[in-house]
Parts: sequence; C-alpha cells; structure tokens
Amino acid sequence: MHTPTEAARFPILCACAALFAAGAAHAAAGIEVNQLGFLPSAQKLAVVPAGAGDRFQVADATTGKTVFTGTLGPAATWDASGERVRLADFSRLRAAGTYRIRVDGQPESPTFAIADDAYRALDAGVLHAYTLQRAGIALDARIAGPYARGAGHPDDKVLVHASAASATRPAGTVIASPKGWYDAGDYNKYIVNSGISTYTLLAAYEHFPAWFDKLALHLPESGNGMPDILNEVLWNLDWMATMQDPDDGGVYHKLTNKQFDGMVMPDHATAPRYVVQKTTAAALDFAAVMATASRVLAPFDAQAPGRSQRYLKAAELAWRWAQRHPAVTYRQPPDIATGKYDDEVLDDEFSWAASELYIATGKDEYRPRALAAAPAVQTAPGWNEVRPLGWISLAQQRSRLPHPADADGARRQILAAADALLARRQASPVRLALDTSDFVWGSNAVALNQAMMLVQAYRITNKTDYLDAAQSALDYTLGRNPLGMSYVTGFGARAPMHPHHRPSVADGIAAPVPGWLVGGPNPGQQDRKDCHVSYAANAPALSYLDDACSYASNEVAINWNAPLVYVAAALQSLTR
Repeated sequence: MHTPTEAARFPILCACAALFAAGAAHAAAGIEVNQLGFLPSAQKLAVVPAGAGDRFQVADATTGKTVFTGTLGPAATWDASGERVRLADFSRLRAAGTYRIRVDGQPESPTFAIADDAYRALDAGVLHAYTLQRAGIALDARIAGPYARGAGHPDDKVLVHASAASATRPAGTVIASPKGWYDAGDYNKYIVNSGISTYTLLAAYEHFPAWFDKLALHLPESGNGMPDILNEVLWNLDWMATMQDPDDGGVYHKLTNKQFDGMVMPDHATAPRYVVQKTTAAALDFAAVMATASRVLAPFDAQAPGRSQRYLKAAELAWRWAQRHPAVTYRQPPDIATGKYDDEVLDDEFSWAASELYIATGKDEYRPRALAAAPAVQTAPGWNEVRPLGWISLAQQRSRLPHPADADGARRQILAAADALLARRQASPVRLALDTSDFVWGSNAVALNQAMMLVQAYRITNKTDYLDAAQSALDYTLGRNPLGMSYVTGFGARAPMHPHHRPSVADGIAAPVPGWLVGGPNPGQQDRKDCHVSYAANAPALSYLDDACSYASNEVAINWNAPLVYVAAALQSLTR
C-alpha cells in the first residue's frame, strides 16, 4: 500500500479507458447480487433499483424456468451511493443450481450459484494469490499457470540503511533477508502490514482447520505434511524472522528500494535494497505474530524441530526491545520514498502483543496490557488498529489462559463491536454495516474486517444475525454493490481488469493476476492528480476507477486479501 505521491515517482501508462463512463457506473449495476453465489442455508439478498415492479423471480440460468418468486422490500435511499433501492430476499431457495434474478423493467442479474462449496474456488484462489506474490522464487507453469515468471528480489544482499544502523550493524552492513510476500502493488516488504496479514491467515487456520486441511493450493511445498495455508504463511514468517536484529531484538520497519520500482516484472527490478529503521510498531507486531505462530505451528514441529520455541523466543526478545523503546515511531528518511505504514498511537500494538504473549507463556507480566480495555468501541481491526486481534485470540484461547475468566473482557469488547455493526446493518437500506465514513483507502477490506468481527460474535453466541451480517459483507465485495462488480480479480461476471499491481501490468497477459481483492471505492481519490482518466463519480460507494494508475482505489494488498480468506472459510465452516 502506498503513499499518495507514488504515481509521481514512476511512469504509468493510463491510456486504457476507465471501466465505466462518467455518470454511467450507477445505472450499469442493475440488479446487484453476489456473483459467485451462496451456500444453501445462507441468507440470500439482492439489491434492486427502485421504480421497477413489486415482484421478483429467480430463474434457472440454464432452462429459464422460474423456481422462486417474492415481493421486493420497501424503497429507500442509501446515502453512500444516492441510489434508491429495494431488497429481494430469496433465502428460502436452497436447491443447488445456477440462477438469475428477474425484475420487470430491469436487465437480468448476473448468474450466481447455490452450492455446498460455493466459496472453495474463491478461497483457494485468494490464497494462491499469495504464492504468486512471493519474493525470491521463480514460479513455473505447474504452480503459476500462465502467470509463470522468473525469480525476483533474492534479498540475499540487503544493506542496513543509516536509519537502522547500530554498533554491531553499522550503515552499509550486508544482511540476508529472503522470502516474504511483496506487500501490495509494489515490490517492497513491510513488517507492520505483514503483521495483520500473517496473523489473519494463522487465525483462519486455527479457527477452521478442517476446512483448510482439505483446501489444496498446488504450492511448491504441497505434500510435505503441513496444510497448504500454513506452508504459504511460512514463506512470510521465514522472512519476518530475518528482520529482527539478533543483537538487541529490535525489528526493522521495512525492506525496500529507495524509490518505488517502475511497472516491470520482479526479475527486472534490480535496485539496491535496504532495511530501514527499527520501530516500536514493527517490534510489537513482530512479537504478536511470532507468539501466535509459536502456538498455531506447534503441532507441526516434527517438520522443523524447535521452530515454535524459536518463534516464541524471538517474540519475547522483540517485546523487551519495545519496552526499552516504547515510542519509536517511523520517520521516513529523506532518501526513502516508499510506503510508510507510520503509526503514532501504539497502545493497541502493546495490547495485541501482550495478549499473544500472555496466551503463549501464561506469564503475569503480560496480563495487564493484554486485558486493558479499549478507550472506545473498535468495530474492526486494521494495520494501524490491531487491538481487536488480541481480543480474537483471547476469546479463542480461553481454556489456555491461567485464569480463563480473563477472556471475558475480550468477549464483551467483541460483542460490543459486533452489536454496533449489527445496528448499522439493520438501519441500512442495503443491509450493510458499512458506514459512509468507512469508504476510505481499502474500503473493501474494512467491510471484510468488520465481517471478521461479526464472525467472532457468532462463534461466541451462535446468534445467526451476526453470520447474516458477515454474509452481507462478502456479498458486497462479490457484486452486491452499486457498481455491480466483484472486486476480486478473476472471480465473478464483472471483475477488475486493471489493478494497480506491477506483475498484472507488466506480464503481457490481458487478464490480471487472479485472486486479488482491490481496495475499492475511496472518495479521497488521492491519486486523482496522477491519473489521466477520471473517476466515474464522487459518491463514497461509487468513487472507484478500474485503471492501473488508481493506487487509491484499485491497488491490491496482502492485508486486504487476508480477511477475505478468513471470511470465506468462516462462512463455509459455520453456515448450517
């Protein structure tokens, strides 16, 4: 994920037309529905423009035969888009098949399926995007199909930047820091954003192991006795481990070029690489992830004896560094112009790291910060608001705590967040928890991180309203939105074709690398001055541009894919 100045620092060709003509995006959506489909017992909603007929039909997409009819809900206006809409509820349709929705005066909806494994291909594809995003490895056709490519960024000779220098590692020291995932549309690697991304994937496996044990991803490591999702996570954990200075426990904030690379393939990007500044946020995010990994990977220590203990030792070492340096925030050096992930408020990082270390060790020294209440209701995690991740772990690991009642506060905070989201959803004409203020850089991930919190509430209470609300968030990202788009490359009838993603631009293949969730509508339009095409509209839910120039609405990122992996797995595993 990038600063708004990125596009000014490298050439981007914006000759391709925007996906939607100005003013046409809203009208083009028509009937809005999840374009992948639904599990048989899931809630099933579609959004229909008001002014059409009062009835709707669901028809078999092959035969055209009507299989379900219903009455549309009352008309209302959604302030995020300005659209006046009615809801079609066809939850009682459970028969497997492929369908379309019909309403008089409207084009038929895109096709969608009802199936027992409605999100299997999606979850596998979104996870496999991480494989295609690996640094330091050549991907052959067996693994990557048409997206095969050479190895980029071995990162075996990385320089210590002056901002990261120490007595034992002065500026210019050469270290090795291989593997890891490229962070987003660029080729750099950032500890802070890796933190939430890696945790979310570890949590997905920890919460739904049966689902991931049978989800094959065709990785180079497949068949080695570990679930493929954990094999993929290990590629990034191996890199993260190299970002800790073994002499003092501090963690470098990022591994990066001095400038963003141009729109080239990874093996053509050869600028020198640096580790930049140790920060408190990096140390704490590192500590939290390594403590989590020590727990989740412990059953697989036979494949790498001692790995879990090494992770836990590294986590405690990073915590101690953060205690000695409690307020070292990131400051971009004058000669570095890549993503910042700067965060001035670190209470949440201390809380998350303490939670994971308390679970892992049972030590009382971590307990006070682990159990500290949030200053306000936090409805969703994000890279700069990680406190809810600690709640998720504490609630999940109640039986492992020295005092099981210590999980009660986390559960209360999860339920407060979920109830706030549920109230928003109930008041929404389109039955979404997204508020107008949630349409920010990465708004699609906001929706899915909200869904992840709703899933936690369902896991605590078994109240189906929470799961229905999570389903609506997934529906939104897969087509039930005012642009009528699935926001995941390669999935759905209408998906992004021009993401801000270097391999997708440079590989010479018309279709982008599949499985990536783009950032989504963002009325901030921070890239407007750098794009030679215009956004279709300014309304929050319509402010999106399918062009490679649009890093503010159409970039991809590892922390945006992670909650999509989680939510798809949760719905597959929990929907009864």
